[in-house]
Amino acid sequence: MAPAEMHDSTLDATLAALYAGHVADAAFVGALRRRLRAQVAPLHGAAVEAPFGTVYIAWRGRTICSAALAESHGTFATLVAARCRESPTPAPLPPALAGAIAEALLGRAPFRGPVAFPGLSPFQCAVLEVVRRIPPGQVRSYEWVARHVGHAAAVRAVGTALARNPVPFLVPCHRVVRADWDLGRYSGGATGLKARLLALEGVDVADLAMLRAHGMRLCGSATTRVFCLPTCVAQRRVQPEHVVRFGLAAEARAAGFRPCKLCRPA
Repeated sequence: MAPAEMHDSTLDATLAALYAGHVADAAFVGALRRRLRAQVAPLHGAAVEAPFGTVYIAWRGRTICSAALAESHGTFATLVAARCRESPTPAPLPPALAGAIAEALLGRAPFRGPVAFPGLSPFQCAVLEVVRRIPPGQVRSYEWVARHVGHAAAVRAVGTALARNPVPFLVPCHRVVRADWDLGRYSGGATGLKARLLALEGVDVADLAMLRAHGMRLCGSATTRVFCLPTCVAQRRVQPEHVVRFGLAAEARAAGFRPCKLCRPA
């Protein structure tokens, strides 16, 4: 897309809001529009090698706008243009941004930089912000996310928001699974990729499958009398002989266990 066409819809919406109900001089509005366009940072794109493939990143300034596995810059640019109405220009990632992205793609640290969610509703943006806070190496359920976004019944809507995540890998929707610990679908690729990403972060995917097979969703400690989600960092410290498994939070509470304050399972 030519520079003169960049961000037309965003600028038009902004100017319409500014001058709603007013008659403005067309030449003045045109000049203001050109000045606003000139101040918008260009959209760039670059490839980053990850253990699971080549991830293309699009960013503007220090804000990540899109991420995807792709075969080439051209393929990725087509995807980004559909989301942002602009194609990214190839450029090297700034060193600080490249380092933070590399750590996130290796599952070592969360990506804490600014992220844009073009085209998503406020609810969907809120869902993705909750998902950003899930630590590497841990999983949460769709129900858990719905509860923490303030709409406990909106489980299906949470799934839709995750399916539209424009920045998979950095906004870790692969850490959200079904309540029975089935991995479910993944916006960044096939379910096999989701399992690989979780394993890269240290999640025992086989243990999740075992819990699912036995209808168990929660794990507790017989010594602390605390119950957790199975991948919680606190649960990993429990010796195997002290682990108690539960199907539901109500069962754990009835047995005299209280919920973990870290993973907040109920």
